[in-house]
Amino acid sequence: MLPPPPDPHPEYRDPAAPDTLYATKPPWDIDRPQPAFTALAEHGDLHGRVLDLGCGTGEHALLAASLGLDATGIDVSAQALELARAKAADRGLKARFVRHSALDLATLGETFDTVLDCGLFHLFDGAERTALVTGLATIVRPGGRYFLLGFSDRQPGTWGPHRLSRSDIETAFTDGWRLDSLEPATLDILLDATPVAAWLAALTRI
Repeated sequence: MLPPPPDPHPEYRDPAAPDTLYATKPPWDIDRPQPAFTALAEHGDLHGRVLDLGCGTGEHALLAASLGLDATGIDVSAQALELARAKAADRGLKARFVRHSALDLATLGETFDTVLDCGLFHLFDGAERTALVTGLATIVRPGGRYFLLGFSDRQPGTWGPHRLSRSDIETAFTDGWRLDSLEPATLDILLDATPVAAWLAALTRI
């Protein structure tokens, strides 16, 4: 019998696992916001209370904080959150970082006007993806927006996380959501000077 495939995201099952991701610098931790989200900020698309979902070391929460917005980041990695707090202090920015699972958003007990998701949605499928979307519905205010940046099926090869198709995104957000746009984008990573192919989705909670 073949062994089971490796767990693609043990950080959501093993309390000790999240911090092993930051024992060495992970490829997604580029010490600046992703260009796609910087463009959103420049276009005035970040509003009100902003949540950086699966924030890692906090670059997108800090981007929102730099605009004077009420910014919160959540992640399951205590080590990543400590790094995020240190960045905030070094840059003189006010942002809040909370250890919380993205698969249990209903218990966060807060609502937001803007949610930023860089590289989280593409980690999940099946029941976990459903749990994430269900949780998002509890924290995004009516009229609020969710911006999703994730690996695209246009990226060649098999390394890295699940590659999202347009259909993956479109079918996940039906009841209670309006898909405003779904456009090709890129993700910068440390492993390669060439950005990887991504999708950028903008959705509104209705």
